[in-house]
Parts: sequence; C-alpha cells; structure tokens
Amino acid sequence: MARVLVVDDEPRLARMLVINLKARTYEVDCAHDGRAALDSVAARRPDAVLLDLGLPDMDGIEVLKHLRGWSQVPVLVVSARHDSEEKIQALDAGADDYITKPFSMDELMARVAAVVRRTPAHVAATANEAVVETEEFTVDLLAKKARRGGVNIRLTPTEWHLLEVLIRNRGKLVSQRRLLQEVWGSSYGTQTNYLRVYMAHLRRKLEADPSHPRHLITAPGMGYRFEA
Repeated sequence: MARVLVVDDEPRLARMLVINLKARTYEVDCAHDGRAALDSVAARRPDAVLLDLGLPDMDGIEVLKHLRGWSQVPVLVVSARHDSEEKIQALDAGADDYITKPFSMDELMARVAAVVRRTPAHVAATANEAVVETEEFTVDLLAKKARRGGVNIRLTPTEWHLLEVLIRNRGKLVSQRRLLQEVWGSSYGTQTNYLRVYMAHLRRKLEADPSHPRHLITAPGMGYRFEA
C-alpha cells in the first residue's frame, strides 16, 4: 500500500486531503511545517508528498531544495500561488507536478496516483540518504551537521546552502550562474567572486588539503562539482 505525506498548515484542507487519500486506500501522514515534513520523509519513507508552499517556518521551495539534497521522492506541489514564476521555481527546485488551489479533488487524486504509479519503489527516501560520507568528512543534510575527524564543523547558512546545491547534483558540473542564482538570488548571476570566497571557506573547513581539493572540485571558468 502506497504512503503519502500531506504537508499543509491549514487544518481543514489537510484533514480533507487525509480523508480523501485514505478513502483511496493510501496510508497517510501529515506535517504542518517544513521541518516536520523533512523529518517525516526521512522517518516514514512516503511514496509521494503533497506540499503546500506557504508554510509557517520555511517556504515550500526551501523544503524542496533541502529534500532534493538526499531524496528523489515524488513531490506534488499544492499551492494557492498562481504566478507562473512560482511554478517554474517549484519545478526547477525538484517538484514533479504543480496544482493550484482551489482544485478538483478527483484531479488531485488522479495526479497522486500517476506519480506513485510511475515511480520505482527504490526511489522512496530513507534516512541514510541524508548522510553523505567521504574519506575526510561526513555531512548530514537533514540534521544540518558536518563532521571532520570526529569533530563537528560549523557552517554558516550560506555555506550550507552552497554545499547542499552541490551535493544535490553530486558528480555533475553546476555552473557558476546557477549556483549564484540558487544561493544568492537571480540578481547575483555574475558575482563570481562570491563563489570563490565561499568555496574557499568550505574547502578550509572540510577538505584535508584545501589547496588540492578531492571533493569540492573547480572547473575553471565554468563551475563546480561535488565528488564523494
């Protein structure tokens, strides 16, 4: 039986979604903020997530970005935001589908069934997927903890965001422009000095030999990639 996580801070809507999903024989969990949602995905391993963007503790886009650092569980955004730019941001952040409120319950249930049906069982998240280990350091993306040589390493919020984007795309080159826009915003697409400074900080904190990094790799003039 497939499991669905409902993430919404509106009690009436959340209750309605839970009732309709259970009526279609899904097992259902519910979370009312972003942190609870991330914890639930790690602990309960849902087959799909219904995610509202307007959460009390963090924006749903941020929840998506954190989640995509360690899980490929299907996410269907259910939001009152109709702006096409919002939809594009959600899809770029890793959403599999997007439906706006108010919506037809039958249509929503059909979309849930579609993402569950086309997703292999092995894609469901596990807590272990949140932990990335290298020979030099360990990063727990869910707990936001980094350790090197058994010692906790403090990373700033910006350093965390940059590291998460790279880990989410591990093994792939991420362009300078994309990193700048994801971490600092769309108006910073050419500020490559920001990247040089923060990548140097990350390497000093995480790499055994920052001048010859093994995991935070530079492609000169192009971008960066993370290698485990």
